[in-house]
Amino acid sequence: MAEGDGLTMNNLLSEVQGALDKFKLEDEGTGGPGDYYSPYANLEKAAVLQEARCFHDPTAVRESPRKCCTVIAQLLHLTNTGQYMNSAEATEVFFGVTKLFMSDDASLRRMVYLFIKEVAETCNPDDVIIVTSSLTKDMTCDVDLYRANALRVLARIVDAAMLGAIERYVKQALVDSSGQVSSAALVSATHLFERNEESAAIVKRWISETTEATSSPNEMVQFHAMQLLYQIKKHDRLGMQKLVTQFSQRNTLRSPLALVLLVRYTAKLLTDEVAEGRQSGSFQNGTNFSRAGYAFLEASLRHKSEMVVYEAAKSICSLPGIEPQELSPAVNVLQIFLSSPKPAVRFAAIKTVSQVAVNHPRMVSKCNEDLEALIADANRSIATLAITTLLKTGSENSVDRLLKQISVFLSEIPDEYKVTIVKSIQRLCLTYPAKHRVLVGFLSNFLREEGGFDFKRSIVNSIVSLMKQVPETTEGSLLHLCEFIEDCEFTMLSTQILHLLGELGPSTSAPARYIRFIYNRVILENSAVRAAAVGALSKFAARCPSLRSSILTLLKRSLGDEDDETRDRASVAVSVLKDAMEEFPYLAPAEDADPDEEPVPDEPQAGDPAAFVLLQGLPMSFDRLERSIRAYVKAPAAMDSPEQLTLSTLPIVEEYEEPESAVDEGDDIGADPALAAAVSGKEKEKKEVIDPAAAVYAIPELAALGRVFRSSPPTALSEEEAEYVVTCVKHVLPEHIILQFPIQNTLEDQRLVN
Repeated sequence: MAEGDGLTMNNLLSEVQGALDKFKLEDEGTGGPGDYYSPYANLEKAAVLQEARCFHDPTAVRESPRKCCTVIAQLLHLTNTGQYMNSAEATEVFFGVTKLFMSDDASLRRMVYLFIKEVAETCNPDDVIIVTSSLTKDMTCDVDLYRANALRVLARIVDAAMLGAIERYVKQALVDSSGQVSSAALVSATHLFERNEESAAIVKRWISETTEATSSPNEMVQFHAMQLLYQIKKHDRLGMQKLVTQFSQRNTLRSPLALVLLVRYTAKLLTDEVAEGRQSGSFQNGTNFSRAGYAFLEASLRHKSEMVVYEAAKSICSLPGIEPQELSPAVNVLQIFLSSPKPAVRFAAIKTVSQVAVNHPRMVSKCNEDLEALIADANRSIATLAITTLLKTGSENSVDRLLKQISVFLSEIPDEYKVTIVKSIQRLCLTYPAKHRVLVGFLSNFLREEGGFDFKRSIVNSIVSLMKQVPETTEGSLLHLCEFIEDCEFTMLSTQILHLLGELGPSTSAPARYIRFIYNRVILENSAVRAAAVGALSKFAARCPSLRSSILTLLKRSLGDEDDETRDRASVAVSVLKDAMEEFPYLAPAEDADPDEEPVPDEPQAGDPAAFVLLQGLPMSFDRLERSIRAYVKAPAAMDSPEQLTLSTLPIVEEYEEPESAVDEGDDIGADPALAAAVSGKEKEKKEVIDPAAAVYAIPELAALGRVFRSSPPTALSEEEAEYVVTCVKHVLPEHIILQFPIQNTLEDQRLVN
């Protein structure tokens, strides 16, 4: 850019630095630098609007362009900080700014362009159109700076009708010899294409000029031209395939950014080929486009630009169903990037390698030496990804060595990174079950270290998940969790672990060993933990008759607890256990019993009241019980009926289950709802379910038929896309069946009547 055409980047940086130096304060007492303060900190809108009247003075505009620039900057600052101008003020200022086109100062002209773009949406559209002639004049002048900025401003303010009037100038700008003008025209066309369908239809006519722009020697022009071509053709699969094939074979793109786009478009088309069933198996033996597309991606791995090489490697690794031999070239390139001196390149490579290791750990195992070197990387994100990737690809013999490196590493990283590593260790234990003692012991050691709630909960979740999937870890894991609650500062985790002990502890080989840990919580903890501990002790007593007398003694000490919940739980448990011990006394095996005889199982007998009250759950969920009782109460004369209210007389309601959202595999705790409740710290909000029988009770003639025993889920009788959606609900009564046909009208301009 010529010196007279406007500010260069160096001049702009010099002016910014000069402004900072002007407002810089120095501490005279110490000689050290002070703080910067904003020159716009205490602006008043009235004062700025008063100064803006200088725009109407031709002499001031001609002789003091810098003052006008400052006033525009202040106006923009007010707008961006929420001090908006009303309609009259905005119109007056806008007309004043339009008079600044008479100045030839490049800096002032750029500020005018910026102001028009910022206020175009707040001003009256009829007022904004007034500057179109000035902008069109700038668009056809000889100064590239003016032409480029005028194009950008026009793209913000014109509609489809005006766009047709200036279409000729925009098409010329698309293939202009100046890269600045051509890029501005291409970016403006992209914004116009996204605005509305009318503008998009006009932009589509510029496809030949856009294609010609891809041959520009300017790299940014090629990049923006590729963007616009994709916008125009993205819904035309064959057109996109032709576009990608032409540019990948002609090799005319010199811009790394444009090549990155071409690589992305190729990868997307290959992914669509697989998703739509046109490609299966090896890409090298697939359709013509699949072979050509994969060949282009592989050739891009040898490009001189790191940006293009990485994008090609990432695209190959993300292709669905790719064969290992096709993946090998990309992994080799990523392995080289792992030792790059640039942190950004190392991070990008290790992130992609980590994703590949999930489905192809053997392919990544050859990078293990490079990954181990990254454990000591100064960037903690890179080091964390290196650790998690090694845990996916490491062999059984390398587990001990990896854990030794991790133990030093974990103390130096934040909790969010620790959670990621914990989940990777869990997956490793599932891969090598024989190492469960070492891995669970490693996780339990960090339960006793410093850490936040999320970190500790992730470890507990992982240990519980391993107990379900690797049963050999159950007893050892329970002991580790018992030691953790001895010094646990999180009430939620303590109560969850105590619940878990009550569920799993009695079924272990030596349940008595857990009693001490649980009773310590009764003595030392807060009310919530004490109540959970009493509940766990009650379950041990109910399932292990040999422990009932000892646990009964412990529970009696909680009868005078200051907390109502703890006291009530203890009272119920003591009463039930006394009745059970009287009805089914426990007989210990004789000391001189024959060791060859099978010992009497330590289990409650049939009809044991303790097992029934303390272990057996409700036949339905609380939510379903609530809805069933509500449905019973709504029935006519239900409360006046002499019939005894029992679970069998309640109406049957359907269990409405919402589809569960996908969860991270590290949080998978198995299918046991009790265990899920034990480790889940989140409560789902349930939608209110309307009783379907309410429609029957609302009709007096039908209400006389009696109480609805059961209502079926709605059955679709028409397609969901139909204009009228019809369903059927069956209501079962003691002597009748009622069919209800709800009809939903999806047409807004029509109304259904009986």
